[in-house]
Amino acid sequence: MIISTLSTWLTVSDLPLVISGPCSAESEKQVIDTAVEVAKIKNVAVFRAGLWKPRTKPNSFEGVGTKGLQWLIKVKEVTGLKTTVEVAHPDHIRACLDAGIDMLWVGARTVTNPFSIQDLSNVLKNVDIPVLIKNPVAPDIKTWIGALERINSAGIDKLVAVHRGFYDYQESIYRNSPMWEIPIELKRLFPELPLICDPSHICGNKSLIRGIAQDALDLEMDGLMIETHISPENALTDANQQLNPRELEDLISNLIIKKRDGGRDFENQLEDLRSEIDKIDSDLLKLVSKRMKTVQKIGEYKTEHQITILQLKRWNEVIQNRLEMGEKLGLDKEFLKKLLCLIHEKSIEIQGGG
Repeated sequence: MIISTLSTWLTVSDLPLVISGPCSAESEKQVIDTAVEVAKIKNVAVFRAGLWKPRTKPNSFEGVGTKGLQWLIKVKEVTGLKTTVEVAHPDHIRACLDAGIDMLWVGARTVTNPFSIQDLSNVLKNVDIPVLIKNPVAPDIKTWIGALERINSAGIDKLVAVHRGFYDYQESIYRNSPMWEIPIELKRLFPELPLICDPSHICGNKSLIRGIAQDALDLEMDGLMIETHISPENALTDANQQLNPRELEDLISNLIIKKRDGGRDFENQLEDLRSEIDKIDSDLLKLVSKRMKTVQKIGEYKTEHQITILQLKRWNEVIQNRLEMGEKLGLDKEFLKKLLCLIHEKSIEIQGGG
């Protein structure tokens, strides 16, 4: 992908970049009142508002539609903030371009469908506008990259990836699981791609937003998209995850912006520790290889004597023994259990010849 760095097209006096505004534009007064207060907050450079809301159930509030564009034009006039709107249909893009919206964003549900993304890409050809792409609902980095590549292939080089968490079947305190390993891998593959975090949709509860926002900055993300409403308790959508402007200002002012470069002495010490990690990893991989070779021998021995692959009694003994051993070594129980299950799954595959 050919991507322009954030600093080449967006002037922000203070990093991280903060994009903020209500989940949904509900009335002109609500939008303007929110924007005026948000514009006073350091770091906020872009005002967001949903006009077309993809809702799970019919007869829910699905946004005010195109009439809200006039409210956002007034936001620019009154506050000087740039504006961004979610688009899910080519007509949405055309309306936003006609109104002079500064940025577009594509939501998680739209990103899931390559046909929809291609339709949006076709309208964006020869258009110079920044586009923010949220991750898909499912934890699938290929779908996320595919959406970024389709929009990029239309000639859009002002791209931003937005991490908004992923749906997880496991019960959690979060609305969507952070699954940090996925955005980290995206950044590894495309280091030039700006990446920001949407803690509002990850958390689903405003009391959790501060922690996720700090985690995102600690992972060197370039900014935050946080939902803010002048009166969250009266919001028509996602009331629980929206901060009021005062809460937003308090959150931003208390974020710790850590250095990305600690200087020569720090780097030297860090390099020593990394070298130690490299040696440990080398030893660990050799042990894993030795274990899997032994597993293969066990499989061959079972086959020779026509014994079933899965020995449930033995597996229960292994789990119990290793978890007790790990606890004594100070290892996290859930992490160790996942690791053992992963190794066991591969062992069954090897013994079965799969």
